[in-house]
Amino acid sequence: MKIMAGNSNLPLAKAIAGYLELPLTDASVRRFADEEVFVEIHENVRGEDVFVVQSTSYPANDNLMELLICIDALRRASAKRITAVLPYFGYARQDRKAGSRTPISAKLVANLITEAGADRVLSVDLHAGQIQGFFDIPTDNLYGAPVMAADIQTRYGGKDLMVVSPDVGGVVRARALAKRLDNSPLAIVDKRRERPGESEVMNIIGDVKGRRCIMVDDIVDSGGTLCNAAQALMDAGAKSAAAYITHGVLSGGAVARVNASALTELVITDTILPTDDAKACERIRILPIAPLIGEAVRRIADESSVSSLFD
Repeated sequence: MKIMAGNSNLPLAKAIAGYLELPLTDASVRRFADEEVFVEIHENVRGEDVFVVQSTSYPANDNLMELLICIDALRRASAKRITAVLPYFGYARQDRKAGSRTPISAKLVANLITEAGADRVLSVDLHAGQIQGFFDIPTDNLYGAPVMAADIQTRYGGKDLMVVSPDVGGVVRARALAKRLDNSPLAIVDKRRERPGESEVMNIIGDVKGRRCIMVDDIVDSGGTLCNAAQALMDAGAKSAAAYITHGVLSGGAVARVNASALTELVITDTILPTDDAKACERIRILPIAPLIGEAVRRIADESSVSSLFD
């Protein structure tokens, strides 16, 4: 098999290749003067099982085009099987019609990847499980929970822990992590806006007093909800409030917001290449996800079970 990388997260692609003890495929992914993407593969891939590592994070459209053109180049170079490895699947939040005359962009992107020539997709913590059904090709959705659970056990030792979902929609994810942490108790932050123009009220469902609270979610973007939830937990008597999030989008002033919040720490994985501000922030810690993805890649290439990674 071969590992090929786009430009969105080269350090992660190199770490995955290192885990598999393989060199990255020799290829150029560059731009013409008008920012048009050009891909050239400098080695033979005929009959090979190729994995293209590319998160469709910021700039989402540029990185998506890189992925599509990489897949097309491999297809025309007669690769036997092409697997699109998307540690972070951009457009995942547009997985349904949120209002009248709005798109379902996640389905459109799934169609583009399939039509470009991908034979399989591998991603981490898709925003919604049903996105797997948007693809008409086999799709593996890896879970960050085992990586997070191992780190939490090491850092916190399981004592006085309470897993918290920062919104009602993330309860299933929070429950799965709580189960891995010796069935830790679970709490939910219920966010409500009583009237237009009034600030949101955070109601805590569950007794967090004296607990070390661990919030878990798939994406942190602006960080506003997470920081408000942390303050609500502290106001309710929690001993501390930390957060474990798979995809650190961290747009706009998110890093400054986290730094000024009640969060003791924000732990993110490197599915998205962290910005310099995120790396420099003392309250943000980065967990490597390459061993999980690398092991999944190995199992796909060997035609063995991927789901047993999470048993």
